[in-house]
Amino acid sequence: MRFMMMTSGDESSAQTPPDPQMMAEMGAFIEEMSKAGVLLATGGLEPGGTYVQATGGKMEVLDGPYAEAKEVVVGFALIEVSSREEAIELSRRFWAIVGEGKGVIQQVFGPED
Repeated sequence: MRFMMMTSGDESSAQTPPDPQMMAEMGAFIEEMSKAGVLLATGGLEPGGTYVQATGGKMEVLDGPYAEAKEVVVGFALIEVSSREEAIELSRRFWAIVGEGKGVIQQVFGPED
């Protein structure tokens, strides 16, 4: 089963450099998940992005971000595990390293599902 684990933030989130110890712990965690074949991809996302809307067969690029969007996805990890419980446990380990924050875990479906 594949899951997307996402972290969210807002414009008021602290933009301080990461703690070196936290970065070392996160590096070890990422290496462990990579060696185990669990981590498929990870990354941070640019603030804002490009907003698009498809209507009536035409795609339109819109101005954004939207005022009503108080939180945005700022980072992600795509993982492959045997259960939702395993995804939750990996998320628990992530937050134990990072500290406080918010995120979401969503199952990813593909053509084979």
